Amino acid sequence: MAPKARQPCYVLGVGITKFIKPRGKVDYTELGFEAGVKAMLDAQISYDDVDQGVACYCYGDSTCGQRVFYQFGMTQIPIYNVNNNCSTGSTGLAMARDLISHGGADCILVVGFEKMMPGSLQSFFNDRENPIGTSGKMMAETRGVAKAPGAAQMFGNAGREYMEKFGATAEDFGEIARINHAHSVNNPYSQFQDVYTLEQIMASPKIHEPLTKLQCCPTSDGGAAAVLVSQEFLDARPHLKDQAALIAGQSLATDAPSLFSRSAIDLMGREMTQTAAQRAMAEAGVQPSDFSVCELHDCFSANELITIDALGLCEHGKAHDMVRAGDITYGGKIVINPSGGLISKGHPLGATGIAQCAELVWHLRGWANNRGVPHTKWALQHNLGLGGAAVVTVYRRADGKEAPVVDSITVGRANKQGYNPAVEAKGFTAEQVKAVRSKDKSSAWALQDTLQKVEARF
Repeated sequence: MAPKARQPCYVLGVGITKFIKPRGKVDYTELGFEAGVKAMLDAQISYDDVDQGVACYCYGDSTCGQRVFYQFGMTQIPIYNVNNNCSTGSTGLAMARDLISHGGADCILVVGFEKMMPGSLQSFFNDRENPIGTSGKMMAETRGVAKAPGAAQMFGNAGREYMEKFGATAEDFGEIARINHAHSVNNPYSQFQDVYTLEQIMASPKIHEPLTKLQCCPTSDGGAAAVLVSQEFLDARPHLKDQAALIAGQSLATDAPSLFSRSAIDLMGREMTQTAAQRAMAEAGVQPSDFSVCELHDCFSANELITIDALGLCEHGKAHDMVRAGDITYGGKIVINPSGGLISKGHPLGATGIAQCAELVWHLRGWANNRGVPHTKWALQHNLGLGGAAVVTVYRRADGKEAPVVDSITVGRANKQGYNPAVEAKGFTAEQVKAVRSKDKSSAWALQDTLQKVEARF
């Protein structure tokens, strides 16, 4: 089917909670509420402006989205609950963008949240076929099964294949983790903010060759939200155009038959990432060399390496050369995962894609002044879910200019919050909550004691 003309869609507001270890201390209702309030404050709207809602989560009963959104108001708008494995958040963004771009809404609030269990990912429905069971069988037949978490085996095997085919070494994967951990110290929302040497990375406990513990993302509790709007909605608020980020290109792709080619790299969705990237960049009219900043799905350092290749950020088979040359961090060709990535920032599945979006929006605004990348005009996002779905998104400023550098005092004045959320994690007041909740269709019963619990954490 030929692509139809799209109306522009912008990210006007974003908000994130701190990502934390999953210890059962914070419920999803609080995480979603905090992120949503922050995003609406950032967009300078109230819930009465929202036409539709998209809730993104993997672990939870049906209609958890309504439970979160009803805290903002009960305005009877459509609310969709999305689950697409680790790409859930970006899938929600893609749904919202499609709705707006084809005239279905002018303002959509997308909220991702996850309350996870400690330890590695696990399935909760063991009385039926696992959706990635066919991939597991292919791994067992081609690489065998080890005593390690399944995801670590799959992505570790892809890393091994890259070593076998192209000459990458275990240290190349370790260097990726070292860089991401180093980036995390400037992200106030990051679950981990520790700096390690390459030697410490390599000496941490082995999970599955070539991966060590410090090369694997943790499970996390957290929330993130974004307000997406139409051109008409933005035009009615010209004072906010400087903070709006245009979704210039975006594609959600699923797997091709190559998934079962018997290649460990293909088994991790190489072709769907490649296809999504090509489509998104073609829509935006850009090349891989146009990007100076990228947030990609580094659930394991091995996946960052193979994704650099699949996105076209390097010559095929040369991703490890980029790593060795220092071309994935400050001073190199492109800064990858300035947030610290999933490895350091954390990975609450439903929130991850939206948190990536928020990071890049802050860079394009010039608000990420403690980790900004000079001359940023285009930003690239990649979010992957096995099973599978890959979402690649291209962003630019609404005015098409390079990102400025904005000091935090100026940011605090512009957003009317008195601080810069890109570099400082804070809560909000009861008055601010009142300002964004629906004026006439709010329920104290729906909110319960969520506000008090959120306030107690700050």
